[in-house]
Amino acid sequence: MHSTPELKRELKSRHLFMIALGGVIGTGLFLGSGYTIHEAGPGGAIVAYLFGGLVMYLTMLCLGELAVSFPDAGSYQTYATKYISPSAGYVIGWLSWLNWSVTVGLELLTVSILMKRWFPDVPSWIWCVVFAVILFSINALSSRSFAEVEFWFSSIKVITIIAFIILGGAAMFGLLEMKGGKPAPMFSNFTDHGGLFPNGFAAILVTMIGVNFSFQGTELVGVAAGESENPEKTVPKAINNTVWRILIFFVLAIFVLAGLFPWEKAGLVESPFVVVFDSIGIPYAADIVNFVIITAVLSVANSGLYATSRVLWSMSRQGMVSPLFGKLSKNGVPINALIASMLIGCLSLLCGIYAEDTVYLWLLSIAGFGAVTVWASIALSNYLARKEFLKQGGNVNDLKYKTPLYPFVPLLALTLNVVVIISLAFIPDQRMALYCGIPFMIACYIYYHLVAKHRTAQQSPTAVTNMEKM
Repeated sequence: MHSTPELKRELKSRHLFMIALGGVIGTGLFLGSGYTIHEAGPGGAIVAYLFGGLVMYLTMLCLGELAVSFPDAGSYQTYATKYISPSAGYVIGWLSWLNWSVTVGLELLTVSILMKRWFPDVPSWIWCVVFAVILFSINALSSRSFAEVEFWFSSIKVITIIAFIILGGAAMFGLLEMKGGKPAPMFSNFTDHGGLFPNGFAAILVTMIGVNFSFQGTELVGVAAGESENPEKTVPKAINNTVWRILIFFVLAIFVLAGLFPWEKAGLVESPFVVVFDSIGIPYAADIVNFVIITAVLSVANSGLYATSRVLWSMSRQGMVSPLFGKLSKNGVPINALIASMLIGCLSLLCGIYAEDTVYLWLLSIAGFGAVTVWASIALSNYLARKEFLKQGGNVNDLKYKTPLYPFVPLLALTLNVVVIISLAFIPDQRMALYCGIPFMIACYIYYHLVAKHRTAQQSPTAVTNMEKM
């Protein structure tokens, strides 16, 4: 098996592991966890994160078989093109590209707001420009430089969460005295104040959508597999290690948060992590957490810029977009795709400032919808890929990584992701994702058949048919 030869295979196992881990641990945990606990209650929040973790795990099992059999920087876009249909791959490609490009702009905007804590008089746009230039430079150097920076960004987040779980757990059970001599809460916040599910099970459904979105990013391991040194070994290792560690980090962190203060108060604080660090007497707690959140946000933007440039490059290689985006620098970086992705990220950033109530909301809704749709496409691609492999007389034992319990796992992963998409219709705040996402998909599908399909045939008549079979 081989990927496109021009891309340099520079990513090691530790890079893949931290890319997958880093894409997930972000503002959703550091800032959004308080909202989840407040809405669903202590038990409901844990159930919501367990459900989100299950969907993530099943989807990553499907991605594992695909990424090992056919490591490609286009990842899920290439798999959708190859195993579902070229038009499906075209739609998934644009959904993913827009998703991560908008995310880059959003994260830059978030960093500029967080920097105001220390530099209140510096205009936000200056920080946006500074960090945009830094992230672009890191990605333009080489895939290795991107991965190395991502490794250290992710390490900071992981160390913070481990410290939080240990110190918070010690305070919860009275092993560490809380500031002001407050008694250790033990399990009182789980049993009092209405119990584990104070707002009922319906409240869990509302938070499940946000929790599921917060797990988005693990699929980047599939993109990185195209530039991994030894995908047959590194991809399964990265997926397996990442999944159980993420579940432990998230569930234990939520357990400690829910145990340290009542669920009623959880949604009223800017960051529950700040409150906990401050309550156990750690000096400069707010500044420490602010720094960690900034690294978390930059980590997501860094990964997003990497992913969106590779998807655009892959689509160019298949003839779906201009061959201009298929150009590689001497360091093996798709430089034109990187520039285009950064420009769109900055444009969406401007929309966030000047058109927040209209254009930017639409872009964010399409991005959120696209994230779940990409996961659904991964599950369907795995189901169809194995089916085609067996139809051509392949032996399952020859696969170096197998999705367990086939076809149950890919079909269950597909079903759960579709359930998440359908449930958006029943939550008023989330319906915009369907109103924007579905018309965008239809528009991409029509455009493909009217224009892009003919360009694909002219530019690269054998781009898809010559892709290596599993």
